[in-house]
Amino acid sequence: MRRELPDSTDPKQWMRRARSNLARARDIRGVPEVLYEDLCFDAQQAAEKAIKAVLVGRQVEFPKTHAIAELVTIVEHNGIPCPDDVRQGVRLTRYAVQTRYPGLVEDVTEEDHRRAVELAEQVVLWAEAEIGK
Repeated sequence: MRRELPDSTDPKQWMRRARSNLARARDIRGVPEVLYEDLCFDAQQAAEKAIKAVLVGRQVEFPKTHAIAELVTIVEHNGIPCPDDVRQGVRLTRYAVQTRYPGLVEDVTEEDHRRAVELAEQVVLWAEAEIGK
C-alpha cells in the first residue's frame, strides 16, 4: 500500500514542518546530551520553512537555500510586508551550517538558544498571519 506524499505546494504543509522544528527548538535540553547548537538548528529550520510557506502560499519560486537573508529579499521583492522582527531572523542562518560541526565556531550558549527561539517564534507568527490572509 502506497501512502500519499505531503503536498509541497501547500503552505500548510510547510507550516506544519516549521511548527515541528519550533517545538523541537524549544526543548530546554530535556536530554543532557542534546546540544544548544542542535536546538538552534531547529530554530533556524522553523524560520526558514515558515518564510518558504509564505512564498509557497503566494506562488513565488525560491531557490534551495538556508540563507534567511536571501529568502527575506525574495519576500520583499514580491511586495510581501516583512516587519523588522522577521528581518532579524537572518541571524539564525549561522545555525544552518556553521554550528552543526565541531571546530567551526565557539559553542552556543543558553542565551544564544533563548534568542534563537524568540527569533524563530516571531517569524513563525508572522508567517501564520500572512498565510491566514
